[in-house]
Amino acid sequence: MMKLILLFLTALLPAPGFCAESRVTPVLKAIDANYKLKNDVRADVTLTQQRAGQGTKIMDMTYFRRDSDDAFLIAMNAPENEKGNGYLRVGDNFWMYRKNTRTFQHVNRDESIGGSDAHSDDFETRKLEELYGPVADSSGTEKFSEELLGKVAVNRFELKARVNDVDYPRQIFWTRSDNNLLLKQESYSLSGTLMQTAYFLKFTEVEGRFVPVKQLFIDEFEKGNKTIVEIANIVPGKLDDTVFTKAYLENLSK
Repeated sequence: MMKLILLFLTALLPAPGFCAESRVTPVLKAIDANYKLKNDVRADVTLTQQRAGQGTKIMDMTYFRRDSDDAFLIAMNAPENEKGNGYLRVGDNFWMYRKNTRTFQHVNRDESIGGSDAHSDDFETRKLEELYGPVADSSGTEKFSEELLGKVAVNRFELKARVNDVDYPRQIFWTRSDNNLLLKQESYSLSGTLMQTAYFLKFTEVEGRFVPVKQLFIDEFEKGNKTIVEIANIVPGKLDDTVFTKAYLENLSK
């Protein structure tokens, strides 16, 4: 659902048919470069999830990521029924920990985090330029335009998936013209149905990178559902390798 939820805590070949130099590729490269921090990182993440007819659910978690191999650990702090549970990914292995049984279960990367709309693969740091390429019209020209998003000058462009293991095969991005920050994202199914709209509402600077610390995800398929993602207390710096172990996660739950 939220493929860009934590990319920051994370050369394209021209597509066939393009004669002119791509305008989209440099923007994707800039987004990837901005979201790639230089160190390990620790952060607090809050998901406020609203579902039609079900009210609001708030989930708090502590997130650790190791820069060298994109390993991560998630420790759930709230709600009460999830407190002490957690998730650990190292290499190709992804485990879910349950405090009440004190057991680890090997799960798939599409496992829901804390019963939310977020999944393990939302916390992976995969490069946009490797996942998506530009869409062209019938003349072979990229679908790229300069517009205003509110009062902000933006570039609007369309993307299509280069790989199969993405949530949405087509995307439309609106990025700031001056610094390429992603402000709005529409995600479509293969048939062209709008599935999700995302807004990147607030940024903060960390080690020369602009981190999206408040994001809004609107479910366009199931109307009335939306999720707000807020990231706080971001602390970059080398983390001990013992953090990314089952023993450390189990100890946090005590």
